Amino acid sequence: MDCYFQVIKVKLAIFGAGYVGLVTSTCFADLGNTVICVDIDKDRINALKKGLMPFFEPGLKELVIRNYKEKRLFFTTDAKEAIQKSDIIFICVGTPPKSNGEANLDFVFDVAKSVGAYINGYKLVVNKSTVPVGTAEKTDRIIKNNMRTKHSFDVVSNPEFLKEGGAIQDFQVPDRIVIGTDSKKAKELMTHLYEPVARINRPIMITDVKTAELIKYASNAMLAARISFMNEISHLCEEVGADIKEVAKGIGLDDRIGPRFLQAGVGYGGSCFPKDVKALAQTLEQHNNPSTLLRAIDYVNERQKRSLLPKLKAFLPVLEGKKIAVWGLSFKPKTSDIRDAPSLVVIEQLKNEYAKVFAYDPEAMPEAKKYLKGVNLVENQYDALKDADALIIVTEWDQFREPDFDFMKQLMKNHIIIDGRNIYDPQKVKDKGFSYKGVGR
Repeated sequence: MDCYFQVIKVKLAIFGAGYVGLVTSTCFADLGNTVICVDIDKDRINALKKGLMPFFEPGLKELVIRNYKEKRLFFTTDAKEAIQKSDIIFICVGTPPKSNGEANLDFVFDVAKSVGAYINGYKLVVNKSTVPVGTAEKTDRIIKNNMRTKHSFDVVSNPEFLKEGGAIQDFQVPDRIVIGTDSKKAKELMTHLYEPVARINRPIMITDVKTAELIKYASNAMLAARISFMNEISHLCEEVGADIKEVAKGIGLDDRIGPRFLQAGVGYGGSCFPKDVKALAQTLEQHNNPSTLLRAIDYVNERQKRSLLPKLKAFLPVLEGKKIAVWGLSFKPKTSDIRDAPSLVVIEQLKNEYAKVFAYDPEAMPEAKKYLKGVNLVENQYDALKDADALIIVTEWDQFREPDFDFMKQLMKNHIIIDGRNIYDPQKVKDKGFSYKGVGR
């Protein structure tokens, strides 16, 4: 047990030192709250105490170090101590997909069991993990079933809307704060907690628990639908000679639609969209409703991840022994996360064709070393191009947008660029002497 727990009255306990939990802990501490971040991974907790981050997120390391130094943010594996010294307990643990796409709630329910076992007074239990409708009811029941002495508590749904690569800004200036509860006391506590970041035009939305639980899944599924729709249209653009970038611009100028999430590419990835689309589809089917649209969204996305290899083979029909450079491994810029990243599919396809893959990413290299076998990971983007037969752009990092094309041409054996994110002007690249193919252009 850390000795400073005895002299500081802890207000918040946040279970989970993963992406959501660590960002939430740090941002609440930065608002002046005293926060204990709890995790079962001792190595992760010890690393955080030393200022070592488990993943890359812009601005997070500085905030963690500052708030830990100023004794507003603490890290521990002691669930009992954290629960008993806290008034509000956030559940921010992972809900990974099962083999059928259903969300695995074991970690959520493990926290609920701990709350029941160690509760010593009124507690507000806030579920921030992405969970299916009905989870709050199950959490409530598990806490009651594990109580040793009777105490009152409330279970609230407070879904997170943090974008990797912009999570600090999303917390500090949220589009909305959704709170699901029918308890007056819980509503007052949560409203007070979020007052520092609430704005007139960025409201705190109070609703019932089940509606709050569904808002998160529905939001991600809607965004995924827009991406998959544009990826579907991109294939038609290629067939008829239209430009998907111009199509997206024309669609986005309609006020009813707007320009965001209309960019065609090699597909979406990460820990949210793929998982949440499948989980929402599974929930619909469990309630005897067809999930035709959601299954189609997922199908289009998985197919899109495999769309770059045929473009490459139009230039290089035989890939065996060819050196292929890959720029970008994370599922999106400004993160080190490679979970469900399109790069994993693209690289696996290249390996199946017996190509030699040389890859680079500005932040995801430590993660890539864990998961990518048989791939040459290089120190910088140009190292990947030495004697390369082709370059594939998979992630649209800013440093890839304005490269030295003349230097690239000197380095490469064959001058082929497959642009999976449409970050280059096709004519400009062709004028530089490259064979070029984007998505939907």
